[in-house]
Amino acid sequence: MDSRIIVVDDDQDYLEILKRRLNAFGFKNVRAESDPVKAASMFEKEDVFDIAVIDMTMPGMNGIELLEIIKTTSPATECIMVTAVNEARVAVECIKKGAYDYLVKPVSEQDLLVSVRRALERKRLLDILDIEKSKHLPELVHKDAFEPIVTRSRNVLRILKEAELHAGSDVPVLITGESGTGKELLARAIHDSSPRSEFHFTPLNMASLTGSLFESEFFGHTKGAFTGAHDRRAGYLEHTNGGTLFLDEIGDMPLELQGKLMRVLQDGEYIRLGSNRSQRADIRFIAATNENLDRLMARKMFRKDLYYRIRGGRLHLPPLRERKDDIPLLINRFTEQYCGPDKYSAIEEEAMSLLMSYNYPGNIRELRSVIQSAANLAQGRPISVNFLPNHLRKQKSELSNHHHSASEPDAVISLAKVEKNYILKIYKQSGKNKSKTSRLLGIGLNTLRRKLKSYGAE
Repeated sequence: MDSRIIVVDDDQDYLEILKRRLNAFGFKNVRAESDPVKAASMFEKEDVFDIAVIDMTMPGMNGIELLEIIKTTSPATECIMVTAVNEARVAVECIKKGAYDYLVKPVSEQDLLVSVRRALERKRLLDILDIEKSKHLPELVHKDAFEPIVTRSRNVLRILKEAELHAGSDVPVLITGESGTGKELLARAIHDSSPRSEFHFTPLNMASLTGSLFESEFFGHTKGAFTGAHDRRAGYLEHTNGGTLFLDEIGDMPLELQGKLMRVLQDGEYIRLGSNRSQRADIRFIAATNENLDRLMARKMFRKDLYYRIRGGRLHLPPLRERKDDIPLLINRFTEQYCGPDKYSAIEEEAMSLLMSYNYPGNIRELRSVIQSAANLAQGRPISVNFLPNHLRKQKSELSNHHHSASEPDAVISLAKVEKNYILKIYKQSGKNKSKTSRLLGIGLNTLRRKLKSYGAE
């Protein structure tokens, strides 16, 4: 797990015991510090920790003094106090000063694990609230995991950060949004940025499983469960054990099968077909739907208990028509994919205008299909209106009155120029503040400086 934890205790032996326990629980980024004054200095120098486990009685600085320094310099750090004396007065004082929990020595492994996990869950929820309140764009830690998701939309970037925060826990996540908005891509990014990334990510279309097929595919079956000739087969649960199971189109799942899914979601238990022995699966569940589940529940077509079980964290992906600034970026990605970097196709200005003005009821999936088709027809030539589908070409007459270069309908504008114009526009709007511009665009400061230099704008 990526969470940073610091353990502060002057008893070196006990310090090592706590560190080993936390490492055994999967927390690899644990700092052990026997000097509370040095620990306080680390926080004052803005060293960031998610959790601090602090002994109450230490020479040079006691635990409450260290707690006050931490909550002053790093209020987002959750603090767990550890003491040999069980006094309600001291416990209340710690909680009043911002401690999350108060544990009495000897601390059992289970109590330590529960306290740390709950503290991390509280921090995750508070961090999500901070994203909603903050005026600044959040930085992603696992940038590689989210790289396939192309966006400069502030709204979507906030959603990606919230998804990353959810990834650090095992809370189920429900992703909603219209068809083609990238729900599976986001689910995969959550898995890739989670502690389960080394295990399987299994996407499953819930609408395709019915009756006994659901139990056979989902739970698996033993030898002879059907005709006696079948070998034992592992179901999706066994195959995905340790990883993430993506339940796509869960709103289309037949009502009679929803109850069979509930027990697995509730306690991880299932029974393979042909067996009477209960088994357990350690799985993270992510569900997605383009249906309105509230409406389905009102019509008794979706179980309320299942809904509340899958929506531990909820993420809503906006349609492409609400994030128009992403269209040039997506076109750039798709043309590179279908034309290749060495056979890059420019796009005629009129074609770009049509692509920018269209509402894309099929969202990103539809845009990808349009660009793939146009690139195939263009065969390395600039993509013109003639290579676009008929339903886009019908918009041509509507756009002609607004086209700023109608006298040159065959003018060619490269995607590089579109990007340049957009970057310079945001740079100007931000008062030529490079840091602010890089945050708004979602690109690195050095990348922005390099581009501005190439544009002669520095």
